[in-house]
Amino acid sequence: MVMGAVRLVAGVGVNDADYKVTSYEGRCQSMCPFYKVWSGMIKRCYSKVHQAQRPTYIGCSVCSEWLTFSNFKAWMEKQDWHGKHLDKDLLTPGNRVYAPEFCVFVDAMTNSFTIDSGASRGDCPLGVSFHKASGRYAAYCNNPFSARKVHLGLYDDMDAAHFAWKKKKHELSCVLSEMQSDQRVADALKGRYL
Repeated sequence: MVMGAVRLVAGVGVNDADYKVTSYEGRCQSMCPFYKVWSGMIKRCYSKVHQAQRPTYIGCSVCSEWLTFSNFKAWMEKQDWHGKHLDKDLLTPGNRVYAPEFCVFVDAMTNSFTIDSGASRGDCPLGVSFHKASGRYAAYCNNPFSARKVHLGLYDDMDAAHFAWKKKKHELSCVLSEMQSDQRVADALKGRYL
């Protein structure tokens, strides 16, 4: 260990790196990419400050193996991670545990496409909002290729509007699945909105 001491991240993550994970050149800070992902994961699950800003992470945890930096780094080195985000619930929707069997790296487009925005959605199901002017339910779907919200129509009930959203989401996820380098991600996208 550098400096001879183990440092904790968010009170639980053991930084056992045998090298400096951050360096400074003037005012610029450089961080080991493995440490950056690992410490971000630990903070999302265990930092009260982070959870106050992003309460959707309350109740999430990290498997005991990954509480030690070197174990996570060894796993990450074997993944296709460059330019991608760590995802814990694409393979298993609703998963709340960061662990090797649940996690994959996904590109930014896939990551934003699969976020459900539950906290900002209100009482309506995914892809649905109440349209006051018509007294009906509007269905919308974010298109990852155009980066635009697509209006899918107005419906008399929430279920019909949600079905329209789900149909479009499945169509887009199948196209997105063809762009994936990780077959687990491709398969998860194909089956996610059936």
